[in-house]
Amino acid sequence: MMNWAKQTLANVAGTQEPIYGPSAIQSVAEQAKTTPYTELTRDDMKWETIDSTCVETQAFYLVADSGHVAMCQIIYSNVMGVRITSQYNTKIFYPNASKPNLWSSDALKNVEFSDDKTGFYAENLAVELSTDGKSYSIKSMNNENSIVNITVTQSAPGFVVGKNGKSLFGTDLKDPWGSMRHAFWPRNTVEGTIVTKDGPIDFKGKALFIHALQGMKPHHAAGKWKFADFTGPTYSAVMMEFTTPPSYGSTVVTVGGIVKDGEIICAGTDCTATHLTTKADTENDWPAPESSRFVWKGTTKDGKTVEAILEGALGPKLDRIDVMAEVPGFVKKIVAGAAGTKPYIYQYGPKDISLKINIGGEEVTEKGSLFSEATFITE
Repeated sequence: MMNWAKQTLANVAGTQEPIYGPSAIQSVAEQAKTTPYTELTRDDMKWETIDSTCVETQAFYLVADSGHVAMCQIIYSNVMGVRITSQYNTKIFYPNASKPNLWSSDALKNVEFSDDKTGFYAENLAVELSTDGKSYSIKSMNNENSIVNITVTQSAPGFVVGKNGKSLFGTDLKDPWGSMRHAFWPRNTVEGTIVTKDGPIDFKGKALFIHALQGMKPHHAAGKWKFADFTGPTYSAVMMEFTTPPSYGSTVVTVGGIVKDGEIICAGTDCTATHLTTKADTENDWPAPESSRFVWKGTTKDGKTVEAILEGALGPKLDRIDVMAEVPGFVKKIVAGAAGTKPYIYQYGPKDISLKINIGGEEVTEKGSLFSEATFITE
Protein backbone atom coordinates (compact mmCIF):
# COMPACT_ATOMS: atom_id res chain seq x y z
CA MET A 1 0.00 0.00 0.00
CA MET A 2 1.37 3.44 -0.94
CA ASN A 3 2.38 5.76 1.91
CA TRP A 4 -0.39 8.28 1.26
CA ALA A 5 -2.99 5.52 1.44
CA LYS A 6 -1.45 4.09 4.61
CA GLN A 7 -1.50 7.55 6.19
CA THR A 8 -5.16 8.06 5.23
CA LEU A 9 -6.08 4.70 6.76
CA ALA A 10 -4.03 5.51 9.85
CA ASN A 11 -5.83 8.82 10.29
CA VAL A 12 -9.24 7.19 10.05
CA ALA A 13 -8.74 3.82 11.73
CA GLY A 14 -5.71 4.32 13.93
CA THR A 15 -3.65 1.72 12.09
CA GLN A 16 0.12 1.82 11.76
CA GLU A 17 1.68 4.78 10.03
CA PRO A 18 4.28 4.68 7.25
CA ILE A 19 7.93 4.75 8.28
CA TYR A 20 8.88 8.42 8.30
CA GLY A 21 12.06 7.99 10.33
CA PRO A 22 13.56 10.10 13.13
CA SER A 23 13.61 13.24 10.97
CA ALA A 24 9.81 13.43 11.40
CA ILE A 25 10.06 14.14 15.13
CA GLN A 26 11.69 17.15 16.73
CA SER A 27 12.34 16.22 20.33
CA VAL A 28 11.95 18.87 23.03
CA ALA A 29 15.64 18.11 23.64
CA GLU A 30 16.38 20.57 20.80
CA GLN A 31 14.82 23.40 22.83
CA ALA A 32 16.56 22.20 25.98
CA LYS A 33 19.99 22.73 24.42
CA THR A 34 19.56 26.47 24.97
CA THR A 35 16.70 26.53 27.51
CA PRO A 36 16.83 23.48 29.81
CA TYR A 37 13.49 24.34 31.41
CA THR A 38 10.96 27.13 31.90
CA GLU A 39 9.09 27.84 35.12
CA LEU A 40 5.33 27.72 34.71
CA THR A 41 3.00 30.66 35.14
CA ARG A 42 -0.74 30.58 35.56
CA ASP A 43 -1.21 31.20 31.83
CA ASP A 44 0.78 28.05 31.06
CA MET A 45 -1.82 25.90 32.82
CA LYS A 46 -4.62 26.45 30.32
CA TRP A 47 -6.33 23.53 28.66
CA GLU A 48 -5.42 23.54 24.97
CA THR A 49 -8.54 21.66 23.73
CA ILE A 50 -7.20 21.45 20.18
CA ASP A 51 -9.79 20.73 17.51
CA SER A 52 -8.06 17.71 15.97
CA THR A 53 -7.35 14.22 17.31
CA CYS A 54 -5.77 14.46 20.76
CA VAL A 55 -5.78 13.23 24.32
CA GLU A 56 -5.28 15.86 27.03
CA THR A 57 -5.05 14.94 30.70
CA GLN A 58 -4.64 16.41 34.14
CA ALA A 59 -3.40 13.89 36.72
CA PHE A 60 -2.82 14.36 40.44
CA TYR A 61 -0.68 11.71 42.16
CA LEU A 62 -1.25 11.79 45.92
CA VAL A 63 1.06 10.30 48.56
CA ALA A 64 -0.69 10.48 51.94
CA ASP A 65 1.11 10.51 55.27
CA SER A 66 -1.10 7.51 56.13
CA GLY A 67 0.57 5.42 53.43
CA HIS A 68 -2.30 5.58 50.96
CA VAL A 69 -1.46 6.46 47.36
CA ALA A 70 -4.04 7.78 44.91
CA MET A 71 -4.43 9.15 41.43
CA CYS A 72 -7.15 11.59 40.36
CA GLN A 73 -7.29 12.10 36.60
CA ILE A 74 -9.29 13.91 33.93
CA ILE A 75 -9.04 12.60 30.36
CA TYR A 76 -10.27 14.81 27.51
CA SER A 77 -10.29 13.04 24.13
CA ASN A 78 -11.01 14.38 20.67
CA VAL A 79 -11.35 11.99 17.74
CA MET A 80 -10.72 13.76 14.40
CA GLY A 81 -12.59 16.83 15.62
CA VAL A 82 -15.82 14.85 15.33
CA ARG A 83 -16.36 13.22 18.73
CA ILE A 84 -15.24 14.61 22.08
CA THR A 85 -15.43 12.52 25.25
CA SER A 86 -14.25 13.14 28.80
CA GLN A 87 -13.62 10.74 31.66
CA TYR A 88 -12.79 11.15 35.34
CA ASN A 89 -10.80 8.44 37.14
CA THR A 90 -9.93 7.88 40.79
CA LYS A 91 -7.62 5.11 41.92
CA ILE A 92 -6.58 4.33 45.49
CA PHE A 93 -3.78 1.98 46.54
CA TYR A 94 -4.05 0.88 50.17
CA PRO A 95 -0.99 0.64 52.48
CA ASN A 96 0.73 -2.74 52.27
CA ALA A 97 -1.99 -3.96 49.92
CA SER A 98 -4.29 -4.24 52.95
CA LYS A 99 -7.29 -3.96 50.60
CA PRO A 100 -7.81 -4.40 46.87
CA ASN A 101 -7.16 -1.27 44.83
CA LEU A 102 -10.19 0.97 44.50
CA TRP A 103 -10.86 2.03 40.91
CA SER A 104 -13.59 4.41 39.79
CA SER A 105 -13.98 5.58 36.20
CA ASP A 106 -16.91 7.62 34.97
CA ALA A 107 -17.85 9.31 31.72
CA LEU A 108 -18.42 13.03 32.21
CA LYS A 109 -21.47 14.98 31.11
CA ASN A 110 -21.93 18.68 30.32
CA VAL A 111 -18.22 19.48 30.17
CA GLU A 112 -17.27 23.15 30.25
CA PHE A 113 -14.11 25.20 30.75
CA SER A 114 -13.69 28.48 32.57
CA ASP A 115 -13.37 31.57 30.42
CA ASP A 116 -9.59 31.54 30.78
CA LYS A 117 -9.38 27.75 30.14
CA THR A 118 -7.73 27.01 33.53
CA GLY A 119 -10.84 25.49 35.13
CA PHE A 120 -12.54 22.24 34.12
CA TYR A 121 -16.18 21.61 34.98
CA ALA A 122 -18.66 18.81 34.40
CA GLU A 123 -21.74 17.43 36.06
CA ASN A 124 -20.66 16.60 39.65
CA LEU A 125 -17.04 17.67 38.99
CA ALA A 126 -15.02 20.87 39.38
CA VAL A 127 -11.24 21.23 39.02
CA GLU A 128 -10.18 24.83 39.56
CA LEU A 129 -6.86 26.68 39.54
CA SER A 130 -6.52 29.37 42.18
CA THR A 131 -6.20 33.03 41.27
CA ASP A 132 -2.52 33.06 42.19
CA GLY A 133 -1.91 29.97 40.04
CA LYS A 134 -0.39 28.01 42.92
CA SER A 135 -3.09 25.50 43.86
CA TYR A 136 -5.82 23.29 42.43
CA SER A 137 -9.02 22.20 44.10
CA ILE A 138 -10.52 18.90 42.95
CA LYS A 139 -14.11 18.15 43.88
CA SER A 140 -15.91 15.13 42.47
CA MET A 141 -19.17 13.41 43.32
CA ASN A 142 -19.23 11.36 40.12
CA ASN A 143 -18.95 8.06 41.91
CA GLU A 144 -20.28 7.17 45.37
CA ASN A 145 -17.31 4.82 45.83
CA SER A 146 -14.87 7.74 45.78
CA ILE A 147 -16.10 11.22 46.63
CA VAL A 148 -13.14 13.56 46.23
CA ASN A 149 -12.53 16.88 47.97
CA ILE A 150 -8.84 17.77 47.95
CA THR A 151 -6.58 20.77 47.41
CA VAL A 152 -3.10 20.49 45.90
CA THR A 153 -0.76 23.42 46.57
CA GLN A 154 2.69 24.08 45.17
CA SER A 155 5.64 23.86 47.53
CA ALA A 156 8.10 24.16 44.61
CA PRO A 157 7.72 25.85 41.21
CA GLY A 158 6.35 23.96 38.25
CA PHE A 159 8.17 23.60 34.93
CA VAL A 160 8.14 22.47 31.34
CA VAL A 161 11.32 21.26 29.71
CA GLY A 162 12.65 23.61 27.04
CA LYS A 163 10.74 26.76 26.14
CA ASN A 164 7.25 25.27 25.88
CA GLY A 165 7.67 21.56 26.65
CA LYS A 166 6.63 20.36 23.18
CA SER A 167 8.04 17.63 20.98
CA LEU A 168 6.73 17.96 17.42
CA PHE A 169 5.76 15.32 14.86
CA GLY A 170 5.54 15.68 11.08
CA THR A 171 7.50 15.71 7.84
CA ASP A 172 7.32 19.52 7.85
CA LEU A 173 8.19 20.54 11.40
CA LYS A 174 7.25 24.15 10.64
CA ASP A 175 3.72 22.81 10.21
CA PRO A 176 3.62 19.72 12.47
CA TRP A 177 0.72 17.30 12.47
CA GLY A 178 1.23 16.23 16.07
CA SER A 179 2.81 17.13 19.40
CA MET A 180 3.61 15.90 22.90
CA ARG A 181 3.85 18.10 26.00
CA HIS A 182 4.17 17.53 29.75
CA ALA A 183 3.90 20.31 32.34
CA PHE A 184 4.98 19.32 35.85
CA TRP A 185 4.29 20.51 39.36
CA PRO A 186 6.75 18.08 40.97
CA ARG A 187 6.36 18.91 44.66
CA ASN A 188 3.13 19.95 46.33
CA THR A 189 1.22 19.56 49.55
CA VAL A 190 -2.24 18.01 49.58
CA GLU A 191 -5.10 18.49 52.01
CA GLY A 192 -8.53 16.91 52.03
CA THR A 193 -10.27 13.58 51.80
CA ILE A 194 -11.52 10.89 49.47
CA VAL A 195 -14.65 9.34 50.92
CA THR A 196 -15.17 5.66 50.13
CA LYS A 197 -17.92 3.28 51.22
CA ASP A 198 -15.65 2.33 54.12
CA GLY A 199 -15.42 5.97 55.22
CA PRO A 200 -13.16 8.97 54.55
CA ILE A 201 -9.44 8.66 53.84
CA ASP A 202 -7.37 11.65 54.93
CA PHE A 203 -4.97 12.44 52.09
CA LYS A 204 -2.86 14.98 53.93
CA GLY A 205 0.59 14.55 52.43
CA LYS A 206 2.48 15.33 49.23
CA ALA A 207 1.52 15.30 45.57
CA LEU A 208 2.68 15.47 41.98
CA PHE A 209 0.61 17.15 39.26
CA ILE A 210 1.06 16.63 35.51
CA HIS A 211 -0.82 18.35 32.70
CA ALA A 212 -0.16 16.39 29.51
CA LEU A 213 -1.14 16.80 25.88
CA GLN A 214 -0.78 14.12 23.21
CA GLY A 215 -1.74 16.14 20.18
CA MET A 216 -2.30 13.15 17.87
CA LYS A 217 -3.37 9.51 18.19
CA PRO A 218 -1.60 8.35 21.38
CA HIS A 219 -0.33 5.05 19.96
CA HIS A 220 1.14 6.89 16.98
CA ALA A 221 3.06 9.26 19.27
CA ALA A 222 4.45 6.68 21.70
CA GLY A 223 4.82 2.92 21.80
CA LYS A 224 6.36 2.66 25.27
CA TRP A 225 6.50 4.77 28.44
CA LYS A 226 8.54 4.85 31.64
CA PHE A 227 7.50 7.04 34.57
CA ALA A 228 8.98 7.75 38.00
CA ASP A 229 7.65 9.92 40.83
CA PHE A 230 9.92 9.99 43.89
CA THR A 231 8.70 11.72 47.04
CA GLY A 232 11.01 12.27 50.00
CA PRO A 233 11.07 14.48 53.10
CA THR A 234 13.16 17.14 51.34
CA TYR A 235 13.38 16.28 47.64
CA SER A 236 11.02 15.24 44.87
CA ALA A 237 12.05 13.83 41.50
CA VAL A 238 9.97 13.19 38.41
CA MET A 239 10.82 11.59 35.08
CA MET A 240 8.74 10.77 32.02
CA GLU A 241 10.18 8.89 29.05
CA PHE A 242 8.45 7.84 25.86
CA THR A 243 9.69 5.89 22.86
CA THR A 244 8.04 6.53 19.53
CA PRO A 245 6.90 3.68 17.31
CA PRO A 246 9.22 2.74 14.41
CA SER A 247 7.31 5.16 12.18
CA TYR A 248 9.27 7.93 13.94
CA GLY A 249 12.52 6.02 14.28
CA SER A 250 11.85 4.52 17.75
CA THR A 251 13.07 7.85 19.08
CA VAL A 252 13.47 8.17 22.86
CA VAL A 253 12.39 11.42 24.54
CA THR A 254 12.99 11.85 28.27
CA VAL A 255 12.07 14.81 30.47
CA GLY A 256 12.40 15.27 34.20
CA GLY A 257 13.64 17.28 37.13
CA ILE A 258 14.75 17.39 40.75
CA VAL A 259 13.18 19.90 43.16
CA LYS A 260 12.94 20.68 46.83
CA ASP A 261 10.69 23.04 48.75
CA GLY A 262 10.87 26.48 47.20
CA GLU A 263 13.17 25.76 44.26
CA ILE A 264 13.95 23.72 41.18
CA ILE A 265 17.37 22.09 41.55
CA CYS A 266 17.60 21.09 37.89
CA ALA A 267 15.34 20.04 35.03
CA GLY A 268 15.78 19.08 31.41
CA THR A 269 16.24 16.16 29.04
CA ASP A 270 19.55 14.79 30.35
CA CYS A 271 17.77 11.90 32.04
CA THR A 272 17.75 8.15 31.56
CA ALA A 273 15.31 5.44 32.63
CA THR A 274 16.49 1.83 32.51
CA HIS A 275 14.76 -1.40 33.41
CA LEU A 276 17.63 -3.37 34.97
CA THR A 277 15.82 -6.69 35.28
CA THR A 278 12.55 -7.80 33.70
CA LYS A 279 10.24 -10.79 33.60
CA ALA A 280 8.21 -11.60 30.52
CA ASP A 281 4.46 -11.42 31.05
CA THR A 282 3.15 -14.84 30.03
CA GLU A 283 -0.03 -13.32 28.57
CA ASN A 284 1.55 -10.79 26.24
CA ASP A 285 5.36 -11.24 26.31
CA TRP A 286 5.92 -7.65 27.48
CA PRO A 287 9.08 -7.38 29.64
CA ALA A 288 7.55 -6.24 32.94
CA PRO A 289 10.30 -4.60 35.02
CA GLU A 290 11.45 -5.98 38.35
CA SER A 291 14.14 -3.38 39.07
CA SER A 292 14.91 0.02 37.54
CA ARG A 293 17.48 2.78 37.46
CA PHE A 294 16.61 6.44 36.93
CA VAL A 295 19.34 9.07 36.45
CA TRP A 296 18.93 12.85 36.31
CA LYS A 297 21.72 15.23 35.26
CA GLY A 298 21.71 19.00 35.01
CA THR A 299 22.96 22.30 36.34
CA THR A 300 21.65 24.55 39.08
CA LYS A 301 20.88 28.19 38.41
CA ASP A 302 24.22 29.15 39.93
CA GLY A 303 26.15 26.72 37.73
CA LYS A 304 26.68 23.71 40.00
CA THR A 305 26.56 20.29 38.34
CA VAL A 306 23.83 17.94 39.51
CA GLU A 307 23.52 14.18 39.27
CA ALA A 308 20.81 12.16 40.99
CA ILE A 309 20.39 8.39 40.90
CA LEU A 310 17.47 6.26 42.02
CA GLU A 311 18.05 2.53 41.68
CA GLY A 312 16.54 -0.58 43.16
CA ALA A 313 13.95 -3.32 43.15
CA LEU A 314 10.41 -2.25 42.37
CA GLY A 315 8.85 -4.88 44.61
CA PRO A 316 5.46 -6.48 44.04
CA LYS A 317 3.27 -4.86 41.40
CA LEU A 318 0.58 -2.53 42.65
CA ASP A 319 -1.39 -3.36 39.54
CA ARG A 320 -1.22 -4.77 36.04
CA ILE A 321 -3.70 -3.08 33.73
CA ASP A 322 -4.94 -4.51 30.46
CA VAL A 323 -6.00 -1.20 28.93
CA MET A 324 -8.30 -2.88 26.42
CA ALA A 325 -9.91 -5.25 28.91
CA GLU A 326 -13.27 -3.55 28.56
CA VAL A 327 -13.21 -3.60 24.77
CA PRO A 328 -15.28 -6.37 23.16
CA GLY A 329 -13.12 -9.33 22.16
CA PHE A 330 -13.60 -9.07 18.41
CA VAL A 331 -12.74 -5.35 18.46
CA LYS A 332 -9.65 -6.08 20.52
CA LYS A 333 -8.45 -8.62 17.95
CA ILE A 334 -9.07 -6.25 15.06
CA VAL A 335 -7.20 -3.38 16.74
CA ALA A 336 -4.30 -5.61 17.81
CA GLY A 337 -4.01 -7.08 14.34
CA ALA A 338 -4.35 -3.83 12.42
CA ALA A 339 -2.35 -1.45 14.57
CA GLY A 340 -0.12 -3.81 16.54
CA THR A 341 -1.42 -2.41 19.80
CA LYS A 342 -1.66 -4.44 23.00
CA PRO A 343 -1.51 -1.81 25.73
CA TYR A 344 -0.61 -2.84 29.27
CA ILE A 345 0.43 -0.72 32.24
CA TYR A 346 2.49 -2.06 35.15
CA GLN A 347 2.41 -0.02 38.37
CA TYR A 348 4.81 -0.20 41.33
CA GLY A 349 5.16 1.59 44.66
CA PRO A 350 8.26 0.74 46.73
CA LYS A 351 8.10 2.66 50.01
CA ASP A 352 11.74 2.59 51.13
CA ILE A 353 13.98 3.52 48.20
CA SER A 354 16.93 5.92 48.14
CA LEU A 355 17.58 8.93 45.93
CA LYS A 356 21.29 9.81 45.84
CA ILE A 357 21.97 13.42 44.87
CA ASN A 358 25.30 15.09 44.14
CA ILE A 359 25.11 18.89 43.86
CA GLY A 360 28.43 20.57 43.13
CA GLY A 361 30.33 17.75 44.82
CA GLU A 362 28.13 17.60 47.91
CA GLU A 363 26.33 14.28 48.25
CA VAL A 364 22.99 13.67 49.91
CA THR A 365 21.02 10.43 50.18
CA GLU A 366 17.34 10.59 50.99
CA LYS A 367 14.91 7.75 51.48
CA GLY A 368 11.36 8.09 50.24
CA SER A 369 8.61 6.45 48.24
CA LEU A 370 8.46 5.80 44.52
CA PHE A 371 5.45 5.51 42.25
CA SER A 372 6.53 4.05 38.94
CA GLU A 373 4.80 2.92 35.77
CA ALA A 374 5.94 0.96 32.76
CA THR A 375 3.56 1.15 29.80
CA PHE A 376 3.78 -0.96 26.66
CA ILE A 377 1.53 -0.16 23.71
CA THR A 378 3.27 -1.17 20.48
CA GLU A 379 6.66 -2.58 19.51
